[in-house]
Amino acid sequence: MGTPMPEGGRHRRRIRIALPVAAAGVAAAVAAALLTSSAGAAAAEPAAPAAVGHASPTLAELKQRVIGAVGSDGTPGTADKSSYSASSTVDAKIIGGTTTGIANAPWMAQLWYYDEASDTGFFCGGAVVAPTKILTAAHCVQGYDWYANGAIVTGTAQLPSDDGDLHGGTVSGVWRQWSHPSYSARTIDNDIAVLTLPNPVKATPTRMTTSTNTSDYAAGTQAKVYGWGRTTSTSQDISETLKVATLPIQSDATCSGFYGADFVKGHMVCAGTPATGSDAGTTSACNGDSGGPLVVNNRIVGVVSWGVVDCVAEGAYSVFSKVRTYVGATYPRIDDTNLSGDHRADLWVRSSSTYTGYQKNSKGTSFAARESWGSFKGYNVVLQTDFDRDGYQDLIARRVSDGDVFWMHWVPASGSWATTKIRDNWKSRTRISAPGDVTGDYLPDLLSVDSSGQMWVYKGTGTGSFSGRVAVGGTGWKQYDFVVGHGDFTGDGYTDLLARNRSNGYVYLYKGTGSATSPFPSRVKVRTWSTTGYDKVDAVGDITGDGRADLLARTPGGTLYLYKGTGKATSEIFATRISVGTGYKGYDIWG
Repeated sequence: MGTPMPEGGRHRRRIRIALPVAAAGVAAAVAAALLTSSAGAAAAEPAAPAAVGHASPTLAELKQRVIGAVGSDGTPGTADKSSYSASSTVDAKIIGGTTTGIANAPWMAQLWYYDEASDTGFFCGGAVVAPTKILTAAHCVQGYDWYANGAIVTGTAQLPSDDGDLHGGTVSGVWRQWSHPSYSARTIDNDIAVLTLPNPVKATPTRMTTSTNTSDYAAGTQAKVYGWGRTTSTSQDISETLKVATLPIQSDATCSGFYGADFVKGHMVCAGTPATGSDAGTTSACNGDSGGPLVVNNRIVGVVSWGVVDCVAEGAYSVFSKVRTYVGATYPRIDDTNLSGDHRADLWVRSSSTYTGYQKNSKGTSFAARESWGSFKGYNVVLQTDFDRDGYQDLIARRVSDGDVFWMHWVPASGSWATTKIRDNWKSRTRISAPGDVTGDYLPDLLSVDSSGQMWVYKGTGTGSFSGRVAVGGTGWKQYDFVVGHGDFTGDGYTDLLARNRSNGYVYLYKGTGSATSPFPSRVKVRTWSTTGYDKVDAVGDITGDGRADLLARTPGGTLYLYKGTGKATSEIFATRISVGTGYKGYDIWG
């Protein structure tokens, strides 16, 4: 094996290999300053900043990137694997597939990259897994500056014309990029990445498989691969129209039997029947399909990664990144919305004396100077969440006077904030939490504990409303003085909760299952923290940016400690605490 599945030529042009851009980084998005506004009287709806948003290229600039990439016919990434054979450079295409419409795969995305300065251009596939998130291969991302040179086309089964006609599709810029930190261009291992868009797309997202799913990887399982890659081994032409092919999943033993040590068990999955040595009788991914999804039961189980040169070498199979293995690392990048817009969760607090809300942006293991959100007088709960899953951080706030709960959210279409009442009279709810998606549908949910101690999960629809509620366990939640969560503490891709017993200080982990009917199994004791040790505990997500959910704990004296998540579902769930500062005693609401 040599290089990852690259792009094939279009319009019978000869393919030109593009070298990766050395040490390319993601350009930082310029977020608008948060301006102070007042909430007014206690009965008013909550305040909101005046502006937010992410920098994005103009439509004309994005189309020029597409036009440049269409004419470039380059190859993403390079590799040097000598263990297979000197002639086996990796390719990616669908040979033997059939054309399909975008209605059958509305989540498919075209990834176009063009750097005019270095004359680097190529094409990859990807899948929309959230309104602002594209799942793709690391060899399409690492080493390239997608913010400066990338364009994402969604909503069409056709590739763009040479003049930039998108055939009904829409084009977006790229705001941030993430590739697996252990990706190796030499071995093409850990080949998975996520691109974050500056604004949500209308394409219907699909989901990744779960970390516990094994049945969809059983040998013989029929999977579908989608892409615009090469359709023949005899030319570099890629398909102008989206194609799909059905491939049987192969066992690890079968894959290793052909590829040897190049196939990394647990990190990779291969699929397809053995190639025949020619197009006839071969069905395979090929050049241009890189980063595209392998789908079983409407979930992504693999990402097109690599294969053999021209894709039809006798006995060969298509190789994919095994998504099950990477959900724990990847899902936090899909669900990483925060106040400042980077990949680190931020802190929202309210002054107990002035009722002013403040944003404190994460610097990894400390927080920046606070920024005012104006008065939040008259509220006793404020929570951070991306309730409509549009890539912008929202707030959930409960009003003291009547218990009404409001959703404060940014509306990109109007460039303004909106405040919507989402619940009446939750005055008696003893706990409210917004941990993210606990029901497994990729849509953020809301939790509350009523006066009897019963927890309810309110299933979010992604539109600011709910599709119903589910009772969790009995009334035992009354024993806890905090029930918090924001993201995945255990590294399995599911949203978890932490709760503390007020009488003995025992802290319990409730591991998420992703099940709508039973979202949390039995609890696991992970800490003992008395109220005299910590009087406030807050979960806001991945503060350090390492892909694991973290926790904040405040002493009665006002010292704030960061507990970095380890991804372990045991007493070692957090690393040794780190002090992030003093002076936090004056805050009474932690969002």
